[in-house]
Amino acid sequence: MTLRKGIYVVPTDRWYIERTVWLIAGMVLLICTLLAVLVNPLWIFGVIATGLVSINVALTGFCPIGNILRLLGFKARLGTRAPTRWNLYFLQTDSWYLERRIYVTVGVNIILGSILFLAHSPWWGLFTGFVGAAMVWFAATGLCILANVLYWIGAEPRLNPGAVASGHVGDHAKHA
Repeated sequence: MTLRKGIYVVPTDRWYIERTVWLIAGMVLLICTLLAVLVNPLWIFGVIATGLVSINVALTGFCPIGNILRLLGFKARLGTRAPTRWNLYFLQTDSWYLERRIYVTVGVNIILGSILFLAHSPWWGLFTGFVGAAMVWFAATGLCILANVLYWIGAEPRLNPGAVASGHVGDHAKHA
Protein backbone atom coordinates (compact mmCIF):
# COMPACT_ATOMS: atom_id res chain seq x y z
CA MET A 1 0.00 0.00 0.00
CA THR A 2 1.36 3.38 -1.02
CA LEU A 3 0.72 6.25 1.34
CA ARG A 4 -0.68 9.44 -0.14
CA LYS A 5 0.81 12.88 0.28
CA GLY A 6 -0.76 16.31 0.48
CA ILE A 7 -3.45 17.86 2.62
CA TYR A 8 -7.12 16.97 2.18
CA VAL A 9 -9.60 19.81 2.76
CA VAL A 10 -13.40 19.59 2.47
CA PRO A 11 -15.33 22.38 0.72
CA THR A 12 -16.17 25.47 2.77
CA ASP A 13 -17.91 27.47 0.05
CA ARG A 14 -21.32 27.15 1.76
CA TRP A 15 -22.96 25.66 4.85
CA TYR A 16 -24.23 22.29 3.62
CA ILE A 17 -25.87 19.73 5.91
CA GLU A 18 -22.81 17.64 6.74
CA ARG A 19 -20.57 20.62 7.48
CA THR A 20 -23.23 22.17 9.73
CA VAL A 21 -23.72 18.84 11.54
CA TRP A 22 -19.98 18.80 12.33
CA LEU A 23 -20.24 22.34 13.71
CA ILE A 24 -23.26 21.54 15.89
CA ALA A 25 -21.76 18.26 17.15
CA GLY A 26 -18.48 20.00 17.97
CA MET A 27 -20.30 22.70 19.93
CA VAL A 28 -22.31 20.06 21.83
CA LEU A 29 -19.09 18.21 22.70
CA LEU A 30 -17.41 21.39 23.93
CA ILE A 31 -20.39 22.54 25.98
CA CYS A 32 -21.16 19.14 27.52
CA THR A 33 -17.50 18.50 28.34
CA LEU A 34 -17.18 21.93 29.96
CA LEU A 35 -20.37 21.38 31.98
CA ALA A 36 -19.17 17.90 33.01
CA VAL A 37 -15.90 19.32 34.30
CA LEU A 38 -17.27 22.46 35.95
CA VAL A 39 -20.83 21.61 37.03
CA ASN A 40 -21.65 17.90 37.20
CA PRO A 41 -19.88 14.85 35.72
CA LEU A 42 -23.21 13.51 34.48
CA TRP A 43 -23.13 16.12 31.69
CA ILE A 44 -20.68 13.75 29.98
CA PHE A 45 -23.76 11.76 28.93
CA GLY A 46 -24.38 14.54 26.39
CA VAL A 47 -21.03 13.58 24.85
CA ILE A 48 -22.00 9.89 24.92
CA ALA A 49 -25.33 10.68 23.23
CA THR A 50 -23.47 12.62 20.51
CA GLY A 51 -21.17 9.63 20.01
CA LEU A 52 -24.10 7.23 19.70
CA VAL A 53 -25.79 9.48 17.14
CA SER A 54 -22.52 9.73 15.20
CA ILE A 55 -22.16 5.94 15.06
CA ASN A 56 -25.82 5.63 14.06
CA VAL A 57 -25.28 8.08 11.18
CA ALA A 58 -22.27 6.06 9.99
CA LEU A 59 -24.11 2.74 10.14
CA THR A 60 -27.64 3.64 9.00
CA GLY A 61 -27.24 7.02 7.31
CA PHE A 62 -30.08 8.52 9.38
CA CYS A 63 -29.14 11.83 11.00
CA PRO A 64 -31.73 13.62 13.15
CA ILE A 65 -29.86 16.93 13.00
CA GLY A 66 -29.43 16.53 9.24
CA ASN A 67 -33.19 16.18 8.90
CA ILE A 68 -33.83 19.36 10.89
CA LEU A 69 -31.27 21.18 8.75
CA ARG A 70 -32.97 19.90 5.58
CA LEU A 71 -36.28 21.31 6.86
CA LEU A 72 -34.49 24.64 7.40
CA GLY A 73 -33.40 24.66 3.75
CA PHE A 74 -29.83 23.34 3.95
CA LYS A 75 -28.66 21.20 1.02
CA ALA A 76 -26.77 17.93 1.38
CA ARG A 77 -23.50 17.01 -0.30
CA LEU A 78 -23.34 13.43 1.00
CA GLY A 79 -27.05 12.70 1.19
CA THR A 80 -28.66 9.86 -0.73
CA ARG A 81 -29.60 10.75 -4.28
CA ALA A 82 -32.80 8.68 -4.40
CA PRO A 83 -35.86 10.27 -2.85
CA THR A 84 -36.75 8.81 0.53
CA ARG A 85 -40.09 8.39 2.19
CA TRP A 86 -41.18 11.71 3.71
CA ASN A 87 -38.16 13.37 2.03
CA LEU A 88 -35.84 12.49 4.92
CA TYR A 89 -32.11 13.11 4.88
CA PHE A 90 -29.90 10.02 4.89
CA LEU A 91 -26.12 9.98 4.56
CA GLN A 92 -24.94 7.76 1.70
CA THR A 93 -24.07 4.30 3.02
CA ASP A 94 -23.11 2.49 -0.17
CA SER A 95 -19.41 2.29 0.80
CA TRP A 96 -17.04 3.22 3.62
CA TYR A 97 -15.75 6.47 2.12
CA LEU A 98 -13.58 8.85 4.14
CA GLU A 99 -16.27 11.18 5.48
CA ARG A 100 -18.42 8.27 6.65
CA ARG A 101 -15.43 6.81 8.48
CA ILE A 102 -15.06 10.12 10.31
CA TYR A 103 -18.54 9.70 11.82
CA VAL A 104 -17.85 6.21 13.18
CA THR A 105 -14.32 7.01 14.39
CA VAL A 106 -15.40 10.17 16.21
CA GLY A 107 -18.37 8.35 17.77
CA VAL A 108 -16.28 5.48 19.10
CA ASN A 109 -13.53 7.78 20.40
CA ILE A 110 -15.77 10.18 22.28
CA ILE A 111 -17.75 7.34 23.85
CA LEU A 112 -14.51 5.70 25.03
CA GLY A 113 -13.21 9.07 26.28
CA SER A 114 -16.47 9.65 28.14
CA ILE A 115 -16.37 6.23 29.80
CA LEU A 116 -12.79 6.89 30.86
CA PHE A 117 -13.88 10.33 32.13
CA LEU A 118 -16.49 8.71 34.39
CA ALA A 119 -14.56 5.60 35.43
CA HIS A 120 -10.96 6.78 35.59
CA SER A 121 -10.28 10.51 35.60
CA PRO A 122 -11.92 13.82 34.66
CA TRP A 123 -8.73 14.60 32.76
CA TRP A 124 -10.24 12.55 29.92
CA GLY A 125 -12.44 15.60 29.39
CA LEU A 126 -9.42 17.11 27.66
CA PHE A 127 -9.76 14.44 24.98
CA THR A 128 -13.49 14.93 24.38
CA GLY A 129 -12.94 18.69 24.45
CA PHE A 130 -10.15 18.33 21.89
CA VAL A 131 -12.43 16.29 19.61
CA GLY A 132 -15.14 18.95 19.95
CA ALA A 133 -12.68 21.73 19.13
CA ALA A 134 -11.35 19.74 16.17
CA MET A 135 -14.90 19.32 14.82
CA VAL A 136 -15.59 23.05 15.10
CA TRP A 137 -12.26 23.73 13.38
CA PHE A 138 -13.14 21.19 10.67
CA ALA A 139 -16.50 22.84 10.02
CA ALA A 140 -14.96 26.31 9.93
CA THR A 141 -11.88 25.62 7.82
CA GLY A 142 -12.46 22.29 6.06
CA LEU A 143 -9.24 20.94 7.56
CA CYS A 144 -9.40 17.88 9.82
CA ILE A 145 -6.57 15.90 11.38
CA LEU A 146 -8.57 12.66 11.27
CA ALA A 147 -9.68 13.23 7.67
CA ASN A 148 -6.07 13.67 6.62
CA VAL A 149 -4.87 10.57 8.48
CA LEU A 150 -7.63 8.57 6.79
CA TYR A 151 -6.78 10.17 3.43
CA TRP A 152 -3.05 9.44 3.80
CA ILE A 153 -3.71 5.75 4.50
CA GLY A 154 -6.00 5.38 1.49
CA ALA A 155 -9.61 6.23 2.38
CA GLU A 156 -11.41 7.68 -0.63
CA PRO A 157 -13.09 11.05 -0.02
CA ARG A 158 -16.43 12.04 -1.54
CA LEU A 159 -16.82 15.70 -0.61
CA ASN A 160 -13.82 16.99 -2.51
CA PRO A 161 -12.08 14.04 -4.19
CA GLY A 162 -9.77 16.06 -6.43
CA ALA A 163 -8.80 18.87 -4.05
CA VAL A 164 -5.48 18.23 -2.40
CA ALA A 165 -3.27 21.11 -1.30
CA SER A 166 0.54 21.28 -1.54
CA GLY A 167 0.70 20.53 -5.25
CA HIS A 168 0.07 16.80 -4.88
CA VAL A 169 -3.08 16.61 -6.98
CA GLY A 170 -1.27 14.23 -9.28
CA ASP A 171 -0.73 11.84 -6.39
CA HIS A 172 -4.47 11.68 -5.89
CA ALA A 173 -5.08 10.97 -9.55
CA LYS A 174 -2.69 8.01 -9.37
CA HIS A 175 -4.62 6.48 -6.48
CA ALA A 176 -8.18 7.21 -7.64
